[in-house]
Amino acid sequence: MRIARRTFLASSIGTAVAPAMMRLARADTPPTTLKLHHAFSSVSSVHEKFIVPWARKVEAESGGRVRIDLFPSMQLGGAPAALFDQTRDGAADIVFAAPSLTPGRFPKIEIFELPFVPSRRALVSSRALADFAAANLQDEFRDFYTVCFCCSDRAVLHANRPVRTIEDIKDLKVHVQTRFAAEAMRTFGAHPVIMPSAQLPVGISEHVIDACLDPWHLVPPLRLNDLLHSHTEFSDFSPSARTYVLAMNKASYDRLPRDLKIVIDNNSGQPAAALAGAMWDIQATAAANMVVERGDLIVTLLPEAVAHWRKAAEPVIDAWRKEIKEQKIDGAKLLAAVRALLTKYANEPEPATSQTSTQTPPARQQAVAQPAPTSSPKIANPPPSAVPQSPGPPVGSTAKPVAPAG
Repeated sequence: MRIARRTFLASSIGTAVAPAMMRLARADTPPTTLKLHHAFSSVSSVHEKFIVPWARKVEAESGGRVRIDLFPSMQLGGAPAALFDQTRDGAADIVFAAPSLTPGRFPKIEIFELPFVPSRRALVSSRALADFAAANLQDEFRDFYTVCFCCSDRAVLHANRPVRTIEDIKDLKVHVQTRFAAEAMRTFGAHPVIMPSAQLPVGISEHVIDACLDPWHLVPPLRLNDLLHSHTEFSDFSPSARTYVLAMNKASYDRLPRDLKIVIDNNSGQPAAALAGAMWDIQATAAANMVVERGDLIVTLLPEAVAHWRKAAEPVIDAWRKEIKEQKIDGAKLLAAVRALLTKYANEPEPATSQTSTQTPPARQQAVAQPAPTSSPKIANPPPSAVPQSPGPPVGSTAKPVAPAG
C-alpha cells in the first residue's frame, strides 16, 4: 500500500509540475523571428499605420514568442517586382507586394484594377477583395500563405488645369500605375506614361508628364501639389487602383506551433484588410484636405458625369474579359461577384481618426453634375439626390461646393 501510495503521490506531483515546467521551457525558448520586407519608406503611412501595428499586434498576441523584424524601402535588396519571389523562396518570411508589378502572373486579382471597378473607398474595396480572394484566389496564390489582400486609395487626376470632361485630357501625357490605367488613357485620347513614382517630380518639371492618374497617398511625399494644382475626383468608383498582398512564406507558417498559427490566422483575412483599407482612406482624406487648405482646386465628377468616362473605358474591360477567357476563366462571372461584394460593403462607416479636422477647410471645389462642352464648362451645384451616398461623400462635402473666386 505504501508503495502504491508513493507511486500515486509521485505521479500527482509530476502531473502538477508538468505544465509549469512546460511554461518555463517555453519562456526559455527564443522567439521565432520573421523578416517582413516591403518597398514603402519607414515614414510612409503604409509602414507606420498598417505594417507596424499589424506586426506589433501579432507579437503581443503571441506573448512575445513571435518577433517580426521590419525591412522597409527594399532593405533586403532586389526590386519591388521581386518581392513575391523573395517570400516564395524564403529570402523573406513575409512581404507586402503589388501583383500588378508582375503583369499576367496573378490574372484574377487584376479585376480590382480595371477602370471604374474598384470603389472610391479603399476600405470598401479591400473588404470586398478579402471575400473575393477567399472564394476565387486560392489557386492563384497557392505558393503563399496569404495574410491579407487590400486595395490602395482612389486614383485622382492631378493636373494644372481643371479636368471635367474626357476632352480635357486629350493629347495630355498622363502618368499611370497599371497597364489597365494605361489602356484606359489611350481610349480617352491621352498618352499614358509609366515610370517609377519617385521620378514624377522630375518628369513633371521637365514636361515629360502633363498630368497624373495617381492615388492621394503619393501627393504629400512627392510634393505633387507643388507642381499640379487641380485635382479631379470621381464619384462612386475609382478609375484606377492598385492591389496589394501581405504574403507569407508557406514553410515559415507551417513551422509555427499550432497556437502561433492561430495568432497569425486571427490577424489575417478581414481584420487585416480592414486595417489596411482604413489606413489608405485616412491617408487620402488627409492629403485631399491638405491641398484644399493650400488653395488647390478639387473638381468632383458626380455619377452622371462619370458615366461618360465609364462608357469610354468599357473596351478595356471587354479586352480583359477576352484575355482571361483564353485561360478558361469566366470574367463576366467574376465581375458580377466583385460588384455584389462592393455593394455588400458599400455602407461601411468612414474610418475614425483623431487627425481628421472637425471643421471643413475653406473649400475651393467644383461639383460637375453634367458632362460639359470644352469651350464653355457647365459647373453645377449638385442637388442632394445627385450626391453619391453608398461609397461616401466627396472630400469636403460638408460644405456646399462653390466655384473658386477669380
